[in-house]
Amino acid sequence: MDTLAPVSGTNSLTPSQIEDLRLAASKMNGVERRSFQAEMALKYLKGWARLAERLFGWGRQNIEVGLAEKRTQIICVGLQSTFSGAKRWKEKQPEVALSLQQLAESHAQQDPTFKTSLAYTRLTAASALKELKELGFSQDQLPGASTMAQVLNRMGYRLRKVLKAKPQKKLHKQTTSSTTSKTFTILQQANQSRD
Repeated sequence: MDTLAPVSGTNSLTPSQIEDLRLAASKMNGVERRSFQAEMALKYLKGWARLAERLFGWGRQNIEVGLAEKRTQIICVGLQSTFSGAKRWKEKQPEVALSLQQLAESHAQQDPTFKTSLAYTRLTAASALKELKELGFSQDQLPGASTMAQVLNRMGYRLRKVLKAKPQKKLHKQTTSSTTSKTFTILQQANQSRD
């Protein structure tokens, strides 16, 4: 693209610099890209979005949004990123999730070493589903077994056997008994007699 005549009071950009700015903007996305485009429009083109569109090949609307974000200090969030994606089961069924947490708490045991904050439980996903059904929740409100296992893991419960506390071994001080000292004395004398 040809270089445009510089805007009065700004430095002219060479084709190489323009290409570098385009490349830099293409490596960014979202708020970061709009902010960069607005900065470059302000720095080199006195904030003229139309001129930036023509010179850099960027979307004029993006540059205008970036300039508005810079001016107001309010970041625009797109609806796509805000409202997309499936909600987690815990968000869809909060009352069942609360019952599950109470159920898991009743079956949980702290890690016996107290080195981690994990709670170990004998409660499996299948048994949790069974107990929640017994509490009166319908099948439609409950997730599948694999999802239930993930929910329990996210809540901090590990589906493992509860570990029993292992006593630490006591270190015995060496005591010299009469028989061991006699044995060592005999061995020492035998070794000295060979030498």
